[in-house]
Amino acid sequence: MFPEYDVVIVGGGHAGCEAAVAAANLGSKVLLVTMNMEVIAKMSCNPAMGGVAKGQIVREIDALGGYSGIVTDHTMIQFRMLNLSKGPAMWSPRAQSDRMRFAEKWRLMLEAHPNISFWQEMVVGITTKDGICTGVRTSLGLEIPAKTVILTNGTFLNGIIHIGERQIKAGRAGEKAATGITEQLIGLGFEASRMKTGTPARIDGRTINWDAMEVQQGDEPAGKFSFTDTPKLKEQRPCHISYTNPKVHAVLEEGFSKSPLFTGRIQGIGPRYCPSIEDKIERFADRTRHQLFVEPEGWDTCEVYLNGFSSSLPEDVQYKALRLIEGFENAKMFRPGYAIEYDFFQPTQLKLSLETRHVENLYFAGQINGTTGYEEAASQGLMAGINAHRKIQEEEPFVLKRSEAYIGVLIDDLINKGTDEPYRMFTSRAEHRILLRQDNADVRLTPLAQKLGIDVSERMERVQEKLAAQEEIKTFFEQTSIAPEEIATMLETQGSAPLRQKMKLHKVLLRPNVNIVALAESVPSIRQFVEQFDTESVEAAEIAIKYEGYIQKEREQVNKINRLENVRLKDTIDYSTIKGLSSEAVEKMNQVKPMTIGQASRISGISPADISVLLIFVGR
Repeated sequence: MFPEYDVVIVGGGHAGCEAAVAAANLGSKVLLVTMNMEVIAKMSCNPAMGGVAKGQIVREIDALGGYSGIVTDHTMIQFRMLNLSKGPAMWSPRAQSDRMRFAEKWRLMLEAHPNISFWQEMVVGITTKDGICTGVRTSLGLEIPAKTVILTNGTFLNGIIHIGERQIKAGRAGEKAATGITEQLIGLGFEASRMKTGTPARIDGRTINWDAMEVQQGDEPAGKFSFTDTPKLKEQRPCHISYTNPKVHAVLEEGFSKSPLFTGRIQGIGPRYCPSIEDKIERFADRTRHQLFVEPEGWDTCEVYLNGFSSSLPEDVQYKALRLIEGFENAKMFRPGYAIEYDFFQPTQLKLSLETRHVENLYFAGQINGTTGYEEAASQGLMAGINAHRKIQEEEPFVLKRSEAYIGVLIDDLINKGTDEPYRMFTSRAEHRILLRQDNADVRLTPLAQKLGIDVSERMERVQEKLAAQEEIKTFFEQTSIAPEEIATMLETQGSAPLRQKMKLHKVLLRPNVNIVALAESVPSIRQFVEQFDTESVEAAEIAIKYEGYIQKEREQVNKINRLENVRLKDTIDYSTIKGLSSEAVEKMNQVKPMTIGQASRISGISPADISVLLIFVGR
């Protein structure tokens, strides 16, 4: 009934969608298997893409030929660049999306791809022969042959929803859990555990008093994610901000005795950085209020997402507390919040390509690896799709270094450190974040995508234009001088000391309160020159000038580190035979099988002394 596919992907969430696109765009014949084609790419939790560090990941996905940024640009209802008061390494794009249109756009783009086919059914296991994955088995008993398989099961593996004292076997509200896969993988030697995440109540926006809350507008003009020619957002919907209060906390505390979180019914570990409202009240008892973001779900729907009010308390407790929040006195719920527990597999059981160690040609991506968030999942799907294709072609795995991308940091952290709580990306996790900015993701990664064979011709053309413009702007500011009287008023306005003599523009730009926009507004000749270029090129040139010293030092540090990254280690090494290694190093490195000395140095528990022993072992 089924031909042998190059790649079979189990799960139609963000990881599955990007995996399908990545493999298909490289030429693989792909089958995407999902329990319900109506919810492909569904935004299970908040209707937004991007955010701190997550926005950088979306731009990296786009630079590598993925679709998340394109879909977001086509379906967003608001755009904001976060952390603009900080340095450019911290700037992070975030978009509020139209939930229904987001999923629809993804599905239509997938269906338009000639290399992607679909099958709607539950997968209950994989098929193997001699330790090699050969396909998947469905609930109807069908076997679908495949050269490689990617599991992107999200929260569906033995998923249980908790609302108060009630438990419902489900992978998401209204959708049944997936069974069989976990049990089989454990039998094949995999280590599984449980994690927990949650979601807040959905509110009827027609019953909210919007005037009682703070308004949060989008940026004007709105930015976008994709480096391709996607439409620019001309009209935006506002979000709003409200707060809990002591009365809300008191009502929620009344339900703690029925909370699955506090009574031990939830065994899985929840996300540290996105806790439920009851967890916040318990952990931060001294706070009298917590911020809530009131986010519309789309252009036409009245459904509202109450970000910050995630809960697994009984629905009557949630409802009673909700109506004590300012602006929600007459609010109606569409459905209550809930917690969900699900199986995941320690990512230390994977190679850096996201192929599993126990079963060849089997890949994991997304929440099955212990991560949380659409963006983290999508990036893993992209990498798994690329590497599954390359495995079939007998090509070397595509692995991003920590100095090349947040995606590289994410996967490196997972494989070398594992995780005992839902892993979420932050800018602080990247030691080279001044190099990994959201504005230069295209410059960093699009050339790599082109080498892989992904069609990124449009993106590459824009990269070359951007670099040429950046160099032209930089040269102009390095060669052009400015007289003190020309910018005296501007410097005074910016709180910067006046010039005493003529000075090159790039030196003036090094002052912390001075930027190209302010200079252009003050000096007609500068304005006339700058107007030739788009905002993105001007911004990139300014960052290059202002942070040149820091960027150069960071690159020198990366070059030193890369010397260790270039010292390869064979995956056939038995570390117990190497004299001088600590017992912990032997255990950890036999488990992880690092590809390089650099990777070995980042494994938890590996000491500098162990690295010295390894360097001697490989003749360094």
